[in-house]
Amino acid sequence: MADEKKSIDSPVDKVDDLKMSRGEKPEIVVDLEKLHDLFVYDEMENKIRFSDIYKHQKTVVVFIRHFLCFVCKDYMEDLAIIPLEYLQAANVRIVVIGPAPCKFIKPFKKETGFNYTLYTDPEREIYKALNLKEKMEHGDDKNNKHVKQNVIMGVLRSTWKAMRVQEYEGNIKQQGGAFVLGPGDAVHFAHIDENSLDHTPINDLLEKAGVAAVSFPKDKRVQHI
Repeated sequence: MADEKKSIDSPVDKVDDLKMSRGEKPEIVVDLEKLHDLFVYDEMENKIRFSDIYKHQKTVVVFIRHFLCFVCKDYMEDLAIIPLEYLQAANVRIVVIGPAPCKFIKPFKKETGFNYTLYTDPEREIYKALNLKEKMEHGDDKNNKHVKQNVIMGVLRSTWKAMRVQEYEGNIKQQGGAFVLGPGDAVHFAHIDENSLDHTPINDLLEKAGVAAVSFPKDKRVQHI
């Protein structure tokens, strides 16, 4: 009888497991040890060990797409308005990494008004080590809290700029992600972008890092900055 009951219950258990897993993203496993010997570059072409970025301080690390991406431009503009005193109060820093040659760092910071740290990973070694996706896929901007441009106009502007400069500022297939790391090898949050519009809302990142919320043009969670 016990064997008969087991044969009846087993299919039900399997169905329950399927229901529980439906629609859920697999857990992101971040192996920071394999990143210890990888480097990023600053605007002066200096090499910085990736693990040194978050070695002594909790750090919000955002990986963006190429520097001609209008979605990333809007996201960077919102990152730029986070008050420094909010970060200092929580002892947190923000670092953005792009897949472009480091010569584009200075003009991109000027274009977006971003005054925090921006590095590049032109060979995308860290992108690959973190399994960030490499595929051309655009999502829905309906739920994105940081895209302020019309999508069609944004694409046209990006295309026009690419034609004007005649040089890609990073691999156009590369998608990004966001992490809250450190001190040391602590991983507090990890997100891998599924498409070009799948950025983590900045206030969600700040919350994971213990930083006070900020009011953004499309995410007005507080009355005043």
